[in-house]
Amino acid sequence: MPTTATATKPSARRRTSSAHREDEAPIIPILARKVREVEAKAQRGKLGPTNRVKFQVIAFLVREERARVKADTDLADGVRAELLKRLDGVATILAKTAARDTSLIQLLEADQATSPVAKRMRRDWLLESGAELAPDELIITDVAPVQAPVVPAALAERQVVPAQIEARRESNPFLAPDLALHAGGATPRRRLDSWELMGPLYKAFESGAGGGAATMDLPEMPEFDRLSPKGLEIMRHQSRFLESVRAGHRTFLLADEPGLGKTAESVLAASVAGAYPLLAVVPNVVKMNWAREVERWTPQRRATVVSGDGEDIDAFADVFIVNYEILDRHLSWLGQIGLKGMVVDEAHFIKNLTSQRSQNVLALATRIREQVRDPLLLALTGTPLINDVEDFDAIWRFLGWTTGQKPGPELMAKLDATGLTPADKAFYPEARSAVISMGIVRRKKKDVAKDLPDKLIADLPVELDDEYGRSIRQAERELGERLAARYRRIIQARGDRGLALAPGEVDDDIVRLVAQNELEESKAAGAGTENVFTMVRRIGQAKALLAADYAVQLHRSVGKVVFFAKHIDVMDAAEQHFAASGLKSVSIRGDQSTPARQDAIDAFNNDPSVGMAVCSLTAAGVGLNMQAASNVVLAELSWTAAEQTQAIDRVHRIGQDEPVTAWRIIAAHTIDTKIAELIDSKQGLAARALDGAAVEETSSDSVQLAALMHLTRQALGAE
Repeated sequence: MPTTATATKPSARRRTSSAHREDEAPIIPILARKVREVEAKAQRGKLGPTNRVKFQVIAFLVREERARVKADTDLADGVRAELLKRLDGVATILAKTAARDTSLIQLLEADQATSPVAKRMRRDWLLESGAELAPDELIITDVAPVQAPVVPAALAERQVVPAQIEARRESNPFLAPDLALHAGGATPRRRLDSWELMGPLYKAFESGAGGGAATMDLPEMPEFDRLSPKGLEIMRHQSRFLESVRAGHRTFLLADEPGLGKTAESVLAASVAGAYPLLAVVPNVVKMNWAREVERWTPQRRATVVSGDGEDIDAFADVFIVNYEILDRHLSWLGQIGLKGMVVDEAHFIKNLTSQRSQNVLALATRIREQVRDPLLLALTGTPLINDVEDFDAIWRFLGWTTGQKPGPELMAKLDATGLTPADKAFYPEARSAVISMGIVRRKKKDVAKDLPDKLIADLPVELDDEYGRSIRQAERELGERLAARYRRIIQARGDRGLALAPGEVDDDIVRLVAQNELEESKAAGAGTENVFTMVRRIGQAKALLAADYAVQLHRSVGKVVFFAKHIDVMDAAEQHFAASGLKSVSIRGDQSTPARQDAIDAFNNDPSVGMAVCSLTAAGVGLNMQAASNVVLAELSWTAAEQTQAIDRVHRIGQDEPVTAWRIIAAHTIDTKIAELIDSKQGLAARALDGAAVEETSSDSVQLAALMHLTRQALGAE
């Protein structure tokens, strides 16, 4: 792909499709459509890798087409002026989008390097416009990837090597080579090699193309359970998954709903595959539970928990369990001990590819694939999609299914075998099925654990009728008016264009822009600034005692209750209220040591005198088993549907024999009500992408952004 307009040879491009002959520049409508797609994503803060490449290609083609139009002597002056005006319109939207996300500015530079993905995208759009391209533009080859080191230079000084690891190395200084690594010849060239495929793959899941649950075909349950230790028994859905491992499948996105025993399945999968040493990268809160599950399901294997600098680890263990926060210190030795398997628990934690946490996980997975031909790689998460379908990106990279820019060889072969291309409508359901067959396993509780009791979310509106509550509502009105004032200033600056709106109508693009700017300012603001985050926190504080009192009354009727809150001061207020009411409680927070946290969980589950568990939504919302209760109180709302689901499913999981009710305490007549509504609407993305449900598509805006847009419309009288 040329890097400057003068290198494009625009006169060499000919239009051959009769569908485009009436338009002197048929590429311009395509660019206009594509730039609006990118602009919409940028407004929602959802510019993933695919849309960044799309932005870059639009910029290239605008320059190319401008050069072609200026050089075309057959064009009348009026036609040329009109075409240049239309191109300027596309360029203006590019500039506005880059102003919103300044990281895009470098992609506008004329000498910006291009990738094979960008070249394919450019070629496909030109072909869509009816252009005839030279053979060297039709065939696009990939550049050999440069592997990044497991330990980046910035982390080199932080590396630790526990003394026990040195002892392990000395006892066995040479790793047995994996001769299968170099088996087989070169990867054959495939029909789809020159297509841009990542965008179509995401689209296939975003639309739920083809319907049906996102679960690969699994073998039937064997007649005899030969895996469970004495006194334990695996369930049917777990057995079928393990039979797939026995049959040779080695990479899985295990996306079963929370509470269906993914940890036990992973532990047994390592045993079936012989994938030792095994690394489990997990949230800090569940490290002890992972060690217990290894001992419980594979008592013949030894697990060691890595804490701090790893002084106390058992270097000769079969399973190494480390939390995300300290992984950066242990990359060096973990990359050298010959790992044959890796599990990433709560894999949605790595969705942000720019975070060091994600880069550490992906670097280790790459090293394992370099050392072992078919390592066992498991990504566990009941909520793989938070806001956008590109949340799949990091997980697919970890599993080796894609590189981020293109499908890996195995997935490419499956896509090629369909005989279709992204230009065919039938490609999308086939593409979704192909990705699923790579190892997506998604089972819902209602399908695989039919004896599991129902789950109900009940909303309890409360009135904040004291002076503090009134001040919150006043602050909410003032925030709405501030947003509305910004909106009106922009409308006035537009002049005549702003007059086209009917009375009571608002420009949604400007509403989104105003809300996005407010959100970015709020995230950057320091303490003492009134914004949507401080407002929601104040609402939580105002609800704290009301929620705690309801939990006390609930305990007197149903027994043990799990109380979730987001902020420490809300948890503190609740614990004080429980103590004053004579109710014994335990606390599960992010600043606890792992043993202290596990002691609290055990006390809640096993001690009849402990009636309440006060839990942090972020620290206790994953991996914990708290089936001793069947009632959950959500004193504060989360910003994501996934976080709410994870919290409730600490109780609603295998082992629960009573119906589960989650009581959401919602402050009436405040933004709390809208947040609850938005959280519920976010369930639709997972229902379409993973369960194949025919659910109406909803906005991919974050809950924070959508809430601010609601406040703006409300202040403008549009809601």
